[in-house]
Amino acid sequence: MSNKSITTATKEEAEPALVPRLRFPKFRKAEGWKGVPLSKLVSTLDAGVSVNSGDRPATGNELGILKTSAVTNGVFEPQENKVVFDEVERGRVREPVQGGTIIISRMNTPALVGANAYIETSLGNIYLPDRLWAAKSKPGTSMRFVAAILGSDKGRAALSKLAKGSSGSMKNITKSDVLALLIVAPSPAEQQKVADCLSLVDKLMAAQARKVAALKTHKKGLMQQLLPREGETQPRLRFLEFQNAGEWEEVALGDIAEIKLGKMLDKQKHTTGLILPYLNNLAVRWDEVNTSDLPKMYFNDRELDRFGLRAGDVVVCEGGEPGRAAVWDGRLPDLKFQKAIHRVRFNVPFEPKILVLHLENLAGTTEFEMLFTGGGIKHLTGETFSRLKIPLIPHAEQQRIAKCLSTLNALIIAETQKHQALKTHKKGLMQQLFPSPEAVEA
Repeated sequence: MSNKSITTATKEEAEPALVPRLRFPKFRKAEGWKGVPLSKLVSTLDAGVSVNSGDRPATGNELGILKTSAVTNGVFEPQENKVVFDEVERGRVREPVQGGTIIISRMNTPALVGANAYIETSLGNIYLPDRLWAAKSKPGTSMRFVAAILGSDKGRAALSKLAKGSSGSMKNITKSDVLALLIVAPSPAEQQKVADCLSLVDKLMAAQARKVAALKTHKKGLMQQLLPREGETQPRLRFLEFQNAGEWEEVALGDIAEIKLGKMLDKQKHTTGLILPYLNNLAVRWDEVNTSDLPKMYFNDRELDRFGLRAGDVVVCEGGEPGRAAVWDGRLPDLKFQKAIHRVRFNVPFEPKILVLHLENLAGTTEFEMLFTGGGIKHLTGETFSRLKIPLIPHAEQQRIAKCLSTLNALIIAETQKHQALKTHKKGLMQQLFPSPEAVEA
């Protein structure tokens, strides 16, 4: 499928018929796929209504109204809803979440307008708001198949192109435009076969995603046991060999480490270096910084000394995602840091991963939020950061904690990579199961 194979054309059929590169044996001699308006596959696009609601999700038998954020690109999150308390408002809701439909965001931000997801199971107590449509099938249509098209990169791009509106923050699409989209589709039987194949991959992806989520939950729980919680000075769990090692102390980070904020560096003529500009714009793992695609710049000798990184330095976001941190492992000795990054360099024996873990453990707490200044955009100033209280743990115990959680984190990374591999496999499979873009004519 391509931008040409899913368009706003209104003609009834596209010629010539198309054939995918990979076809199931039963259909290899069948006629090619043809372009039809989405209206030939979908009977209606039904929206809900907006109602007054509470500030928490519905539980038990309570009624809930979906938030617009319940649908992102190919993902449906039913917990993204708000409870409806008022009896009059409860009587106004319509369009419950139904299995076998596709929910489409008809009004959203430019990045998410047209976002859609297939609904596996009906939820009788959860309803759609006016900004979400439920696309319902015509007889013989596989809505999983349609969802695969609309949820693909090309499908999302085509839906986004339909967005209108003068507001820069909110766009909308119309029913008529969506129903006129030209969809290249085979017979109902072949639609179902393709859908079943992709559904199997989706189930594998979902199972892998649950595995990653369970490991992350386990890590979070373990961190809360191995490191002090907010308002506490001692952990609830210590390794056996350290149970009689004495009490932990709390010290200000600035008392045991140098904290240096980067600045925007000018290009110079001689020494080459790789810049670490904004940590939140890079792929960051818990124990290392991904250095691929870092921009190159030139520095003088003074800048090399003041703004260089050594193995064991901790780099922490000052803005963007303040408090996000990673340990630099020293693989690129000429890496530099600049604006919006704090470099933390310890001047006493201290395992740098403990600081990263401590910040991660504090995330979401009152103590963590009090570190930041600013109204809309938050910042972590050096002065405030230096006053952060961290546990001064015996160095051997620091290493034991870091090793334990590092091993668990490596497992999380490995399982996350498996999940990403399944996503890549599905994308490649769709490129084979759907007609080649090069074969599609306007």
